[in-house]
Amino acid sequence: MREYEINEDTLAIVGLSNSASRVLEKNTEYLVEQSAYQIMDSSCQFYGSSYTGRKQGAKNLLGIKNKAPILVQESKHIIFFPIISPRLKHCIWISLKNVQKIETHMNSTKITFQNGQSIYTHVSLESINNQLLKSIKLDLILLHHEQ
Repeated sequence: MREYEINEDTLAIVGLSNSASRVLEKNTEYLVEQSAYQIMDSSCQFYGSSYTGRKQGAKNLLGIKNKAPILVQESKHIIFFPIISPRLKHCIWISLKNVQKIETHMNSTKITFQNGQSIYTHVSLESINNQLLKSIKLDLILLHHEQ
């Protein structure tokens, strides 16, 4: 089984089941035999922490209870946010730094990345924007702590 580590080219992790995900990168796409949660957890561990620790840290810094953004890698500020509950097998994780635009498109929400690639979801624009704002706030808090 190929384990996937999130990196700067990772745009999104799309959970397909409890044992498979689709990973979108800037120039390619993978089918990975890991759940979205497993990819997030193994990536956090690869970079020296744990998903649980990162989640609790974000919740404490932001004063939130649900759907915390995750700082996957510190030095490059790689932050991902879930657009639905991370406990659900179909959770989609989005890279904060790679988002260009989020907009309503017909009966769905379109997330466009910096490279022009897009994904569509039925999660509301307001909900995704809320997650985006939590992630930006986390990034700003972390940048402020570095100074």
